[in-house]
Amino acid sequence: MIQKLTSEARAAQLGQLDGWQVTEGRDAIARSLQFADFNEAFGFMTRVAIKAQEMDHHPEWFNVYNKVEITLSTHEANGVTERDIALARFVDGIAKAASET
Repeated sequence: MIQKLTSEARAAQLGQLDGWQVTEGRDAIARSLQFADFNEAFGFMTRVAIKAQEMDHHPEWFNVYNKVEITLSTHEANGVTERDIALARFVDGIAKAASET
């Protein structure tokens, strides 16, 4: 069974992530990203989608033109788990790479 992180563990993990915040009113984390244009945002979303499918762990997200909002929470655990942290780290890595180009 997948275990939800404790408040302390979640806070410690959040401190190591880039731009992720606790979602108000639920046990989830979220990040907003902005890209140069729609093509770059969609390419980013495609890379995340491939990784999410590999992990069998899918984000909640919203996209308008060059902006992407991602929320992560593990539904089976009703909160944030190591799966969410792993996917958030992946997101951070490709977002950083995109900003460096």
